[in-house]
This record gives sequence, C-alpha cells and structure tokens, in this order.
Amino acid sequence: MRILLTGFEPFNNGKLNPSEEIVRAITAQFEAGDKIEGIELHTAVLPVVFTESSELLRHLISLHKPDAVVCLGQAEGRKEISFERVAINLDDARIADNAGRQLTDQPIIAGGPAAHFTTLPVRQLIEAVRAEGVAAGLSLSAGTFVCNHIFYNMQHELAGQDVVSGFIHVPLMDEQAPDFPGLTTVPLADQVRGIRAVLATLAQSVSLTS
Repeated sequence: MRILLTGFEPFNNGKLNPSEEIVRAITAQFEAGDKIEGIELHTAVLPVVFTESSELLRHLISLHKPDAVVCLGQAEGRKEISFERVAINLDDARIADNAGRQLTDQPIIAGGPAAHFTTLPVRQLIEAVRAEGVAAGLSLSAGTFVCNHIFYNMQHELAGQDVVSGFIHVPLMDEQAPDFPGLTTVPLADQVRGIRAVLATLAQSVSLTS
C-alpha cells in the first residue's frame, strides 16, 4: 500500500513545526529499516504558502499515486492529536503565510462546494492512537489558514477517486514550550508513535476493504 505523508515547515517566525519533525522522524525510521509491514511510504514537507503548498501536494499525489494521503499540521493550543472532519472553501488568515501574503475572505476554489469531508476512517484511527497511550480526538475546524487550504484542495482533487485522505492537526512538542508559555506540549516521541499507529491501522483498514 502506498501512503503519502506530509508535514509543514515552520511558520510565523517559528523555529520548529512538530508536523515536519514527525515526518522527518518516521522517514528516518523507515530508511533505517524500522518500517511498517505492507507500506510503501512517501513523505514530504510542504511550504506554508497558500498556492504553492496545494500545487506541490497535487504534484506529489500525481507522482506517487498513493492509496492514502495523510497531511499533518501544527495547531498550537491543541492537547491531543486531532483528526479533522471537514475542510471549508475559505482562505481567511489572521497572519501572513511564509511568502508574506495574508488572504482574507477568499474562496479556495471559486464555485467549489462549501465543504469537503475527510475520507479517513477517523474513529478507528483515534482508537489506534489512544491504544498507544497518546491522546487523540475529533475536530470540526481545520481553521482557515494553509492547513485548511491544502485539506480542501486535496479532498476536492481526490473526490470520487479510490484514495482515502484527510488532515490531522498535531499539538506543540516539548521543544517549543519556551516559545509558547502556558500551552500544552506533547513529546515528539509520543506523537511519532501515534502517527505510526495511524499509518499501520490505515494500511490494514484499506487493505481489508479493497
């Protein structure tokens, strides 16, 4: 089974992004031989830039032809790995992206549906993460920044295709605590373990239904 896993670079003058670190850690594990049986993994770190990020993601999907796509992004203030249920057709940023653009009140795809839902088996995946001792839950808002932007573009691109896909927000990691005083952090090792459980469970669930 081919899985495409993506994260994001740091943004808003941040030094780290846990989604990037998770992707890099899992990539390194696979390269060192610590693979998940039955998975051909492709990974990438996307820029936090509205149009460029979605264009790159569409290119990666076309290139690798994955059976599943899992995109990760940072959500400071979250206390658990959050499985997003819905992407909305709106770019409305409170901050500029890494290209200095701050989009407001703009549709992501003119004339597109108001929303697209995840096609990941989110409840099953949440239970898999919790079984690893890592907090996980559902979320009904992926925001209106670049995370939601690629989530909506991805679901629009893959609508009607035999590919499961969705977006997962991850909390801050411990190394970011000095830059975000008072906000919950979760050790990187725990987040890596949780996302590995997502990949393993996803591979099994998709293979059982194919």
